[in-house]
Amino acid sequence: MTNDPAARPVTIPARVRAWGWFMDRFRSMHIATMSPTDIEHNQTMRSVPAPVRRMLFGARDTRVDVRDLTTPTADGPLGVRIYTPRGSHAGEAVDADLPIAVYFHGGGWTLFGGLDVCDWLPSRVAAELGAVVVAVDYRLAPQHPYPAAVDDCLAAVAWASSHAEELGASASRLALFGDSAGGNLSAVVALLARDAGGPAIRAQGLIYPVTDTTLDDESMRENARKPVLHRADMDAFFRYYLGASREHGADDDPSVAPIHAASLAGLPPAFVQVSAHDVLRDQALDYAARLSAEGTPVEVKTYAEAPHGWVTYPGIMRVSARASADLVDFLRRELAAN
Repeated sequence: MTNDPAARPVTIPARVRAWGWFMDRFRSMHIATMSPTDIEHNQTMRSVPAPVRRMLFGARDTRVDVRDLTTPTADGPLGVRIYTPRGSHAGEAVDADLPIAVYFHGGGWTLFGGLDVCDWLPSRVAAELGAVVVAVDYRLAPQHPYPAAVDDCLAAVAWASSHAEELGASASRLALFGDSAGGNLSAVVALLARDAGGPAIRAQGLIYPVTDTTLDDESMRENARKPVLHRADMDAFFRYYLGASREHGADDDPSVAPIHAASLAGLPPAFVQVSAHDVLRDQALDYAARLSAEGTPVEVKTYAEAPHGWVTYPGIMRVSARASADLVDFLRRELAAN
């Protein structure tokens, strides 16, 4: 396992602290204090004017073509957004052998659906990597609790693999990536695909992933009220996502908390991106350590100045550009043509 020496947090930049202060002033900006109406509005953010959305959540990269599709699944139609690079990138012509990466957005399995909020990262990965990226509009809690999101994401990966050629990509160069709850879903789908014997996945990009349901490790206590994500928010996210399934032991199920899997061997190489001021820091590091101990190649990058949420708020956090470039570098190495 490789790691970045910046394990000790440094001061959060003033603009990010100011954004955290602003979020804390409004009950509708933390899931722990949201009303049901707030949750519904935050599931799509359609009530936020488009210029404000772009300022906060970033703009779509103009170097890609985008189309929205609906794919059939056992549970009904599932929306996906396809990002395809225009022309060529780094000397590689756009042809039928591009890498293909499936992206799962964050938001605690509850917020930021509709795909417009998290447009910037998948579009940038598609443009910089020269890859087809499939973003998944999986069903959200509390309307659709666990395992709806897992089922949708697994179905989307199977669809992307089986339709790779018509998308202009190669199923042999398939990766997953996601942030926060999306990092959780990436890790879970990698586990389930391994156990099912496919689809074959070459790499997994885990951006400050949720890997455990614990709320009592050191980073949970240390960062309980740091900007963007509070410890109380994680409690609320789990409550909405797991619903009644908690009564049946869902907290320890590997498809909820992948760190509880009996084995983490035989998984695709992982890139674990960790924010030092994040309540999820320690569980991300613990998951990376266990992957490495069981023989899965792992790279870890810690961003010493970052709280949670650099994918969601690139307009606020300058670390976003650097961190997204690190992700692209990892995917480029792992998805290189054989």
